[in-house]
Amino acid sequence: MENVKRLILENNLINMGDVVGVGVSGGKDSMALLHYLNKLSRELDFEVVAITIDHGIRENGVHDALFVMDYCRQNRIRAYKFKIDAPQLAKEKSLSLESAAREGRFNVFKSMIDKNIVDKIALAHHQSDQAETVLMHLFRGSGITGLKGMSLIRDNIFIRPMLETNEKEIWHYILDNDIPTVEDETNQDNEFSRNLIRNEILPVILKRWPNAINAIINFSNLASEDDEYINSQVPTDAFIVNDKEVKIPLSYFVYPNPITSRMIYKALHMIGINKDIESKHIEIIKDFVKNSENGKRIELPLKVGVYKEYDYITLTNKQKKEIYFNEKNKIGTITVPNFGKITTKKVSAITNENALFYDIDKLPKDAVWRFRQNGDIFEKFGGGTKKLKSYLIDQKYPKRLRDNLPVLACDNEVYIIGGMEISNKLKVDDKTKRIYQLKVENI
Repeated sequence: MENVKRLILENNLINMGDVVGVGVSGGKDSMALLHYLNKLSRELDFEVVAITIDHGIRENGVHDALFVMDYCRQNRIRAYKFKIDAPQLAKEKSLSLESAAREGRFNVFKSMIDKNIVDKIALAHHQSDQAETVLMHLFRGSGITGLKGMSLIRDNIFIRPMLETNEKEIWHYILDNDIPTVEDETNQDNEFSRNLIRNEILPVILKRWPNAINAIINFSNLASEDDEYINSQVPTDAFIVNDKEVKIPLSYFVYPNPITSRMIYKALHMIGINKDIESKHIEIIKDFVKNSENGKRIELPLKVGVYKEYDYITLTNKQKKEIYFNEKNKIGTITVPNFGKITTKKVSAITNENALFYDIDKLPKDAVWRFRQNGDIFEKFGGGTKKLKSYLIDQKYPKRLRDNLPVLACDNEVYIIGGMEISNKLKVDDKTKRIYQLKVENI
């Protein structure tokens, strides 16, 4: 594990005073990383914070998260526990369960960064993970860009200090330091693409070529160098870029094929399409440029519109911009994206002000402000539980505004609908000791 320290120092992955959030599942890789970084933090003067997430995929998920929290308490490591509903996210966004879990994790990590709780997020990917990633990208047809695999640092936020560490070193470190771990039973489920490569494909390759992992990584590094050079030759000066639209002059498509392919990749990145781009999508666009008539258009599965308009090819992003919102309930003002401001204060009695009043002691302590979700339920003031969707229909709340409606909720139980109503479960009565007032200022 000494090469972890070397990578950190040589690449400035962690700076003095940083607060580093470590994604911890409870498995051997993330537990080894947490233990090692926590030990190293005393020497390099940074703080380690554990972040554990129950993805809502399996029953043991909640127990694994509690295992991590218990380990952190015993070792005096600050820790945060989250739960996401990956199956629901997969259903809502037509994603694979694997992709939905990854997106849910990213949203949690990004919220920790956005709220200045942590400065960096450390992920426990190692050499075998890198080889698996390269193979997975290759099988999906991502081209040379995908063969680069995972980067050591991304967006100056996400770091992978164990990317040059092999599994044998990690196992020795776990055993030598008597570090407890838990096993995710879904690691054996080969319905997940990565598991299929890890459990079935790589073992066969390694049986024939024992040094295959190093060979794959070396090949990936060479591909990365070639890709970086070719990208440096891509002319983008004449691109016309707007928020979700890029225009590329048709005259640029006289360049060699490696250049034109990367022009399209860069254009897609400029409009926010950063994942699931395959070489077949690039080829479809190039064929469209070459063979279609002026005024024609095509739609790609990535929700990308491609238009041939006079002297330009135009690429547009038709994806709905996702906004993550998750805030603890607190006294003071919070800003809700695309909605307005919610201000909460403690009062001594209910007044005639245009506000909502509720018994704070009846609210679960882990309730948070977030946007409404499918499956939310709400007990109306005066009694009667309904699906939140049905309640909003009854109240004639516009459908186009519902996705940006903030609710104070615990799991799928909604206790306050921002600016509209409180749940019957929070009503003030003669036993109430503390009253909170809530006001909404819309945009």
